[in-house]
Amino acid sequence: MKKTGKNWLLGLLAFLLVALGYYAWTSPFGQGLPPGIVSGNGRIEAVEIDIATRTAGRIRDIFVNEGDFVEEGQVLARMDTEQLEAQRRQAEAQLRRARIGIDTAKSLVIQREAERNAALAVAVQREAQLNAAERKLARSEQLAKTSTVSQQVLDDDLSAAQGARAAVNSAKAQIAASEAAIGAAKAQVIDAEAAVDAALAAIESITADIDDSTLKSPRAGRVQYRIAQPGEVLSPGGRVLNLVDLTEVHMTFFLPTAQAGRIAIGTEARIVLDAVPHYVIPARISFVADVAQFTPKTVETEEERQKLMFRVKAQISPELLRKHIQQVKTGLPGRAYIKLDPQVEWPAQLQGVVS
Repeated sequence: MKKTGKNWLLGLLAFLLVALGYYAWTSPFGQGLPPGIVSGNGRIEAVEIDIATRTAGRIRDIFVNEGDFVEEGQVLARMDTEQLEAQRRQAEAQLRRARIGIDTAKSLVIQREAERNAALAVAVQREAQLNAAERKLARSEQLAKTSTVSQQVLDDDLSAAQGARAAVNSAKAQIAASEAAIGAAKAQVIDAEAAVDAALAAIESITADIDDSTLKSPRAGRVQYRIAQPGEVLSPGGRVLNLVDLTEVHMTFFLPTAQAGRIAIGTEARIVLDAVPHYVIPARISFVADVAQFTPKTVETEEERQKLMFRVKAQISPELLRKHIQQVKTGLPGRAYIKLDPQVEWPAQLQGVVS
């Protein structure tokens, strides 16, 4: 019995040692937090950017590999542009044809205006002939009353006046036809100019597609994944690469209502990663969710409201990230500490921050 009791006591001591060790391992720096400072478990995250194609096509080249650091504007990949180049040449040919069409239409306008001027001259001539015929007819009519001229002369003068009047009307009709022809010719000029604008727009659109076929990095970052490979045919919006912007890094974690409700944007924070617990990373609160992430079915009581959990982000300074860009990694778990009371001092273990 004594041996059994001794074994039981040793087992209890071993359990306590394991429990204390586990607490020391899970508790930050083996010590509790002072009032006014809270913490939450989280994981390092960064802004992810998909490098994708705007139009369908085949990947010709990819110039980076997973893990490579890239700069803003750096060429990452190129799509095959042979078909687009052919389309642009076709559009350029249409542009040349449209410009020739403008010159042709303008020449036609000049021709139609000359025809109108000729019709105007003819009309003036016909008006003069009509006036002369009418004056002669008037004299013949006066002379016929006194039988000075024969009836035949009177009839001839009447016929000549009527013919002159018909000629004037015909000349006026020709002027109207010339005006209509000028309008049609000017419409052809407008149509040809519109064809030029359409061809220019087509060239600009195709050129933009060709430019977009050279995939560039929108910002500095690191290649996380090569999603596609050279030779693959992608649809519009097909992803080629995935980047992470290592100058926009934060830790996301969750806090209950009582704590989240006291946090303001810009509140001072600290981040400690499990992989490097001896480094304390300074941060600032950049986001507090206005909607609870974990909500019970009912929140009718104060106790149930306290169960609500709100998502919070602690943002790391971009300047600090740039200094240590080679060491920045996403996905690492750790713990964030937030100072709810600005008058409270950080514990000694959280004061020596990375700079």
